[in-house]
Amino acid sequence: MTVARTICLGFLAVIAIGTILLMMPFSTSNGTWDNLIVALFTSTSAVCVTGLSVVDPGTYFSFWGQLFIALLAQIGGLGYMTTTTFLILLIGRKFDMRQKIAIQQALDRPGMSGSSQVIRSIIATTLIFEITGVFLLLPAFVPEYGWSKGLWLAIFHSINAWNNAGFSLFKDNLIGYQSSFLVVFTITMLIIFGGIGYQVILEMYLWLRDRIFQKSLKKQLLSLDFKVATSTTIILLAIGTIAFFCIEIRNPETFGSLNLSDQILVAWFQSVTPRTAGFNTIDISKMTTAGLFITIALMFIGASPGGTGGGMKTTTLRVLTSCTKAILQGKEEVLLYDRKIAINLILKAVGVLVGSVATVIFATILISLTDPKLDFIQILFEVVSAFATVGLSTGITGTISTAAKLILIVTMYVGRVGVLLLMSAVLGDPRPSRIHYPEENLLVG
Repeated sequence: MTVARTICLGFLAVIAIGTILLMMPFSTSNGTWDNLIVALFTSTSAVCVTGLSVVDPGTYFSFWGQLFIALLAQIGGLGYMTTTTFLILLIGRKFDMRQKIAIQQALDRPGMSGSSQVIRSIIATTLIFEITGVFLLLPAFVPEYGWSKGLWLAIFHSINAWNNAGFSLFKDNLIGYQSSFLVVFTITMLIIFGGIGYQVILEMYLWLRDRIFQKSLKKQLLSLDFKVATSTTIILLAIGTIAFFCIEIRNPETFGSLNLSDQILVAWFQSVTPRTAGFNTIDISKMTTAGLFITIALMFIGASPGGTGGGMKTTTLRVLTSCTKAILQGKEEVLLYDRKIAINLILKAVGVLVGSVATVIFATILISLTDPKLDFIQILFEVVSAFATVGLSTGITGTISTAAKLILIVTMYVGRVGVLLLMSAVLGDPRPSRIHYPEENLLVG
């Protein structure tokens, strides 16, 4: 079995186990067996760190059901191979060559050395951020709900924010906390750092450590991954905040009725959450068409490679925009920060874009056929949210047909494992050809 198939089947296995657990009577608040579609949809959404839900998790599921959702989101955020490898480390077993190759592909690393150290660093980073998030959220939840429920709310939302899952135990998601700087700051920071990638976080830590404590005489150079991921993230967050503020400020049902400070907080949160998080502090269904379309664009771009988020990825966007820039400038090389981008990476970026667009178009057409009464913008929004593993919704998730729910389940799965990895699992690992064909011009554009 190929590594790609191992990863894809691993996610399916976790989804199946999660479905069985969520179907159990002790997982629902009314103590009865859960509906198969509800359990399957919720399990897939949690494992694929999406956050879309056909029911209200806070009232529909019992404590055990909510705990299973949090654990599934944790496994989904870390990734199947990372979780499996961590369990192998716990029982003291050593990696074989196949496992090292699987870890390399799952984490998109250039080499196979130091796999165990990377896994330990990822787990440690996850725990540090999630525990910090819990402590920061306690002052917001404990005074209102008491220690036991307040602590669980802090734990659940910290896990979901870090893993970019977006499940909330509040009926209105986080709309009730749209004016709380503490909640908005904590959730958005967890979303950003969770989605930016473990490699970027570790590199940032090493760079700051060397600068503060001057442990290394040799100046550490920041990698191209770090520069692209951080700069693109900052640019998108700034553009998104300004765009939402300018577009929705006259909408009385979203921004218009708020004071200036709350409008800035909401605009910032709305810019962060489409980066595959799924939390919301405004009613998404009340947004303007322009606001919805900007949200769709940000959702489609998504987070950065190696993080807990989905989407096309920030690095893919930068490679494609750099290709366009190179064409406009008449250059034959694609450059990023004075570094030449290899042709195989350009082809991979194009493949990701084409596969992502094809998946979204196909799923949108199918749901348009199964639920013809829905507005196009609602269907497109739901599909992109599912594919990019975001979890934002205009409120139609629970009302769509069973066929549409199954389509979204498949879309969430494809978005989580990745289009190229799934194709590799189905078709087998690609084999390079030694045959070279003659070159010929073609009219393009």
